[in-house]
Amino acid sequence: MLHQRVAILNGVISGPRTSPLQNQSRRISTSRRCRDVMPAWVIDKYGSNDVLRFTRNASFPSITYPNEVMVKVFAAGLNPLDVSMRGGYGAATLSMKRDPLSISRSGSEFPLILGRDVSGVIMECGLGVKYFQERDEVWAAIPPWKQGSLAEFVVLSANEISWKPKSLSHTEAAAMPYVAATAWSALVNTGGLSKDNCGNKRILILGGSGGVGTFAIQLLKAWGAHVTVTCSQNAEQFVRGLGADHVVDYTDGPVDVSLSGLEKFDLILDNVGGDTERWALGLLKPWSGSKYVTLVTPFMQNTDRLGVADGMMQTAATVASKALKHLLRGVHYRWGFFAPSGPALDEIRDMVDKGQIRPVVEETFSFCQVPQAFQKLEKGHARGKTVVRVSTGGT
Repeated sequence: MLHQRVAILNGVISGPRTSPLQNQSRRISTSRRCRDVMPAWVIDKYGSNDVLRFTRNASFPSITYPNEVMVKVFAAGLNPLDVSMRGGYGAATLSMKRDPLSISRSGSEFPLILGRDVSGVIMECGLGVKYFQERDEVWAAIPPWKQGSLAEFVVLSANEISWKPKSLSHTEAAAMPYVAATAWSALVNTGGLSKDNCGNKRILILGGSGGVGTFAIQLLKAWGAHVTVTCSQNAEQFVRGLGADHVVDYTDGPVDVSLSGLEKFDLILDNVGGDTERWALGLLKPWSGSKYVTLVTPFMQNTDRLGVADGMMQTAATVASKALKHLLRGVHYRWGFFAPSGPALDEIRDMVDKGQIRPVVEETFSFCQVPQAFQKLEKGHARGKTVVRVSTGGT
């Protein structure tokens, strides 16, 4: 069950949670640390892999709001988004999110720390955090407008974190939060799926061997859905091992032809993009509430190219016109987005500890090998996640 959360967030109250380590209430201060700097990998401008720079003098993060926690990073997971952000993807939108009033000068995001997944230990809590405590082991998906996890410490909102699964090491745990939160947002928040309504559903995952796809397969199978996946031939046994019921090899002729011969689907999760929209919606059951959810959207490209205001207007016009066109054909067209969510990670943690979902780590790098980790990620065709060990130790 979803653990209710109670944390006073700038005057907003959300429902109670109980720490697995301690039920009693506690009082935690936010005293100043005696450090001003920390080791981290940063970028000072956007570009290729050579912009990555290691420093021992990155600014030490501080707790600014009462609902924040400081986490010592033990492991950081990398995602394709990190490679894109290194090159400047989404810079306009993320700058607006960081500084909505445009008070800071251009380029104020630098030095920028990448890394969207974190597993570590809470070192300090804001005064409004009542249901986490120092030394709690936690994991989180870090929003892309915040400083990332390729550093010794990171500051996060209490509503973005969750207690780490007890059955996983920090390295394993760091492979899951970002892809889990993305898949959860797409399938649950946008697609309307849940453990109570998946039993008779037929789901198609386009691009099933990457991070989001491998997590989505396991989640949907745990909820009882029938899952069809597209991937290359050399990934077929891999995705079948995660629970996929039917696999279509996209290298063996036109994939739309192979899929058109199958029974129609209740939901399609598209991790591929490109021309898939041209034929994928024809694979859905018409006039039955079926949905096509794509995670490949032009939102960031529009705002980068046209500016925030014009880009958002272009985006709204695009998604509205496509949604209306397909609605007239009896199917729902939706865009899915990453959404940080501690409550979602609570649910996922329970499923991990029950053995229903497992992390898929393709390769692990040490903290001094971050450039090599990015190079590996840029090659594509991943079979799971790339993880960086930032610190040694545990509790």
